Amino acid sequence: MALPAALLPPRPWRRAGAVLLCVAALVAAATLPVAAADADRADLARRARADDPQVLAISLDGLNPSVLTRLGRAGLPHLWRMLDEGAWTLEARSQVELTLTLPNHTSMVTGRRVDRRRGGHGVTWNDDRRRPRTVQRAAGHPVSSVFSVVARRGGSTALYSTKTKFSLFPRSWPGAVDRTVIREEDDAAVVAAARADLVAADRDFTFLHLGAADQVGHASGWMSPAYDAAVRRLDHLVGQVLADARREPALADLTVLLTADHGGVPGTRDHADRRRRADYRVPFVAWGAGVAPADVYAINPGYVRPGRRQPDLAGRQPVRNGDVANASLRLLGLPPVPGSLYGKKRPLEVANAA
Repeated sequence: MALPAALLPPRPWRRAGAVLLCVAALVAAATLPVAAADADRADLARRARADDPQVLAISLDGLNPSVLTRLGRAGLPHLWRMLDEGAWTLEARSQVELTLTLPNHTSMVTGRRVDRRRGGHGVTWNDDRRRPRTVQRAAGHPVSSVFSVVARRGGSTALYSTKTKFSLFPRSWPGAVDRTVIREEDDAAVVAAARADLVAADRDFTFLHLGAADQVGHASGWMSPAYDAAVRRLDHLVGQVLADARREPALADLTVLLTADHGGVPGTRDHADRRRRADYRVPFVAWGAGVAPADVYAINPGYVRPGRRQPDLAGRQPVRNGDVANASLRLLGLPPVPGSLYGKKRPLEVANAA
């Protein structure tokens, strides 16, 4: 029987053990018939690394879920692959207080609401300001994150983003974010850097932010032809990551969580009205190791389907983008973020198959 995560050796020793198991698996595969060698070798490698999970959280900034149904499988084949093979909903929700980029992403990594007076992270701005300098100063109290939880358990993390405002995260949790790459408005460069690092470094947790949909939405309007083209480009980049996950033995244990910070109102260049469904409606998708096709709400009966509403934070909750932090830690076998709200008492289950 597998040991609980808290009783396992520190991460570097776990990784070394996984390497030894992989070597043994490949030796065993060498004795198999030639015709089946490749498939069996890959399967053995995957099973040998099953104790060494990795999570990649992807945020597609400004992704209105309606574009997925409008462009369909033909227009967005890789995103639809995630839906067809994963656990998902197009009826997840942003934060109640704000439908802005930095506040929602801070909720994704802390598992907290925004309002500092009610235990939130306090990040209400959406620019590169340096005052408050950290999330903790904004909140007025200590704030942990998925990065700091992983780091305390001896793991490794990375942050990739196309917006410089995300420098807030390594400032807030210094030493907990092992690698930070920010390339303003350059999704392709950020994805290339993340792909190389995922294979080479075997990070426990990687956060990947891509901004093209949001950038084009502000410039040309949500659901415009230019917006559709931007989402198609994002689909291609996501497809490269999915291909790596299937091809690279080092990523055999990778689970991908994909969501968005907010949507955007068709025909406008804005997403700031927290009362509008087009702004607060976001996708939430899990794909990869341990995930079977499912409706996220069907496998999480403790969560409530929101219909067309944005429920407040009293009572049972819909799936929210803020569930990313503790869903990631659950996949890694780690405890929830201290002081978090989303998925702490009622964990969001996404790995629904062995």
